[in-house]
Amino acid sequence: METRVCQTGRGLCQEKDVKKPLDDEALDALFRKARSYNGWRDETVSQDRLKAVWDLVKMGPTSANCSPARIVYVVSPKAKERLRPCLLKENVEKTLSAPVTAIVGYDLAFYDRLPDLFPHADARAWFLGNGPLIEATAFRNGSMQGAYFMLAARALGLDCGPISGFDNDRVDGEFFPDSKVKSNFLCNIGYGDPASLYARSPRMDFDEACKIE
Repeated sequence: METRVCQTGRGLCQEKDVKKPLDDEALDALFRKARSYNGWRDETVSQDRLKAVWDLVKMGPTSANCSPARIVYVVSPKAKERLRPCLLKENVEKTLSAPVTAIVGYDLAFYDRLPDLFPHADARAWFLGNGPLIEATAFRNGSMQGAYFMLAARALGLDCGPISGFDNDRVDGEFFPDSKVKSNFLCNIGYGDPASLYARSPRMDFDEACKIE
């Protein structure tokens, strides 16, 4: 991998040429052979691994580096029991049996961090008093970070099982009280049990979902 010097409007930088495609093994792990698991092997996920996931997630792009995603890792038996009544009954077993359930949320007060995260412009002022813009920006970019989260987890050898079947308001009251964080989705993570998988569903072909103009 070559290192080259580039010149930007803010000075010189050194960057590595990262344009070489990932190999098939990596693409399989991230996409082609990755599955959404419904059951889990009895193996724990270390806190260091969870921190490593975030260290990848935070590098993904967001609008003005706004970084609205907020994640609560539900790990302890006590925390799992707090989550239980928030789940649809179909999702209780596969969620509570997972080593970790990540509550992926988005912070509607994200703009208060912009002076630190986007210091070269007064980006906070763009959002003050503009509720629709705040909501759209937080949800869109928080959802993007949620996708980064799943790819980061897979890249670090974990399996994922994203879930939308839960009571958002109840989760927010239990895990994000007295804050402006709203839950988006849940993602069970750990080491998946292949016996829990269904046959893979079809995917849309390029011409069904895309066009070039």
